[in-house]
Amino acid sequence: MKKTKPRVLVVDDEESLVETLTVLLKREGFGVISALSGHEAIDKLDDKPDVVLTDIRMPKVSGIDVLAEARERHPDVPVVLMTAQASLRSAIDAVNAGAFYYVQKPFTNDELLAILRKAADFGNLKSENRTLRREIRKRDGSTGWRPIGQCRNFLEALSVAETVAPTESTVLIHGESGTGKEVLARFIHGLSERAENSFLSINCGALPESLLESELFGHVRGSFTGAVKDKQGLFVAANGGTLFLDEVGEMVPATQVRLLHVLQNSEVIPVGATEPVQVDVRIIAATNADLEEKIRHGAFRSDLFYRLNVIAIPLPPLRDRRDDIPLLAENFLTNFAGGRDKAPKGLADEALQALMEYDWPGNVRELENALERAVAMVHGSEIDRDALPRRVIERQPTPLVSGETPVNPPLEVIERAYIEWVLRAEGGNKTRAAEVLGIDPSTLYRKLARFDNNGKD
Repeated sequence: MKKTKPRVLVVDDEESLVETLTVLLKREGFGVISALSGHEAIDKLDDKPDVVLTDIRMPKVSGIDVLAEARERHPDVPVVLMTAQASLRSAIDAVNAGAFYYVQKPFTNDELLAILRKAADFGNLKSENRTLRREIRKRDGSTGWRPIGQCRNFLEALSVAETVAPTESTVLIHGESGTGKEVLARFIHGLSERAENSFLSINCGALPESLLESELFGHVRGSFTGAVKDKQGLFVAANGGTLFLDEVGEMVPATQVRLLHVLQNSEVIPVGATEPVQVDVRIIAATNADLEEKIRHGAFRSDLFYRLNVIAIPLPPLRDRRDDIPLLAENFLTNFAGGRDKAPKGLADEALQALMEYDWPGNVRELENALERAVAMVHGSEIDRDALPRRVIERQPTPLVSGETPVNPPLEVIERAYIEWVLRAEGGNKTRAAEVLGIDPSTLYRKLARFDNNGKD
């Protein structure tokens, strides 16, 4: 809850004025933080005042400099500028720079107090409005913006995302292809302080090395064949916002080095350039690979991994959250109908049962595509089982390990049998099974998927 006693950071190089204003403001119920220089004021912005009252003309660090720093660190905090040398030009410049108000010395006590009370109320409302918008975004699942699900393992991932969203921490999302890693990344961005700025994404495995570096870091004209003009990279384009790096494990070592430089120094060097460009970008990365295994094989840098893996969020595959299938199906059908201004189609019981029994190797993306196809194929109001893709309705569940054991079983057969035994012992909970096996959950998911695919051969 917002403090009932607003605190004002009073900044002026005239010590007598600062003392006078401190007495006045405290008598009127304000808390006061004082600073006798612009440099000291910038340090005291860390005390998070509710209002900044600063003189414009100060040596070395001016009131405009304090204003700029306050706007950068605490955009909801209003700044009131004061000067004894008022002019229309300086007033316009102050307002354009983001000042809440501009007051000319000498001023009356009543005039100043009225301005500061308005500023405190304005800052309070602005902060509450930002918080309210964040809460609405968090709770409003009807727009499709909030990830949908109620299974425990999915809600655990969502809870971590909600907790870290307001921070600046780098996030690494683990999950199979199609589990909704970008959806979760957009959710984190939408709940962050950067929500009003850009969210940009790139699939690091979809582009060759040279093109990926140009897309991420930009390039200067003539840096390579075809570079006919300067190009702004995604890091610069996303400045102030969030950049989502999908399949980050597919980066080649040279690009990994450049990315590590950005994370360490908050600057990019465009391809072919010599001067760095400062950037302020939050990184959310995602992978369906076991990066620790890649590190062991020398395919991924350990120092980059630790920079990216500040907050790790494992996203479960759809087969491990089957109870969410009806919710997801309903949401997709509603969205498809919205595009046609018609009532959403329903699912026959047999169709829903088939959806629940299928393993969904393509996860949520495959479910969405299957239902979109069914909506296009069915003319009535209900989707029956036969409208679903053949692979869904003809899927026959197969045991992870067959009952026939060869005399000299291959290592994979032994591994499958042991994993099956641990899964049964843990009641099918893959997270706990991975802990017992001493491997990362994403490694277990990949092993199970490989066993499943081998069983189809």
